[in-house]
Amino acid sequence: MPRLLLALLLCTCLPLSAAQRVISLAPSLSEIMLELDADDLLVGVLDGGERPAALQHLPSVGSYGKLELETLLSLKPDLILLWPGSVSTQQRAQLAGFGIALYVGEPHDLQQLASQFEDIGERIGRPQAGRELATRFRQGLQHLREDYRRAPPLPVFYQVWHQPLYTVGGRQIISDALRVCGAENVFADLTLPAPQVGIEAVLQRDPAVILGGSDAELDHWQAWPQLAAVRRKQLLRVPDKGLERPSFQMLVATEKLCQLLANAR
Repeated sequence: MPRLLLALLLCTCLPLSAAQRVISLAPSLSEIMLELDADDLLVGVLDGGERPAALQHLPSVGSYGKLELETLLSLKPDLILLWPGSVSTQQRAQLAGFGIALYVGEPHDLQQLASQFEDIGERIGRPQAGRELATRFRQGLQHLREDYRRAPPLPVFYQVWHQPLYTVGGRQIISDALRVCGAENVFADLTLPAPQVGIEAVLQRDPAVILGGSDAELDHWQAWPQLAAVRRKQLLRVPDKGLERPSFQMLVATEKLCQLLANAR
């Protein structure tokens, strides 16, 4: 077994006692700490977008792709919450070599996200809070599935960006949110988290709805009136960008998505 992989396994499967000093390297993981009422354990965060007010006072350990290792080590963490894309491969290897416990969080579906609440709760000595959060999340998901079940599912193109054109793959958690809402990502067969696609591929898959971040990003589709989404005037803004931050708040964001798509029958 390669040494890096062995180090990562050891760091992820331990620690033996509850963490007392936690650094979060992703906004979604910082949110989970808040949702577990455990922000008192956070000693540093990686900057990436606007911080919640409750975390404004915390030291920064860098930004996406630019982790400040000296600052991180000076804060003496005993647990680091890591999103794989938040730091470079080289720096992740360095973190694994420091002997600090790492928790790597990358849920590919909403059930995995619920389990992540439990996992983090265990690691920070608040297992009951983790279980309660996971239970509420699973119950909310079940209600959404029951309320928005649809056969056949509504074909949807989720546009991450338009120049160049990016979408989400089938193993990205947003694809699962679409399924909960009775829809299906037309690029669910792609395995990359955020694959680049061409206009021709979208035309071939002919989604009934196109979701995008803003009207400006969606307007360029008017040049292709042969698309069902254009003919039906179903070029819709993503109702809540919380869909892109896997934490408990994603339940509310998913409900807003379901409500939007329900009106697009």
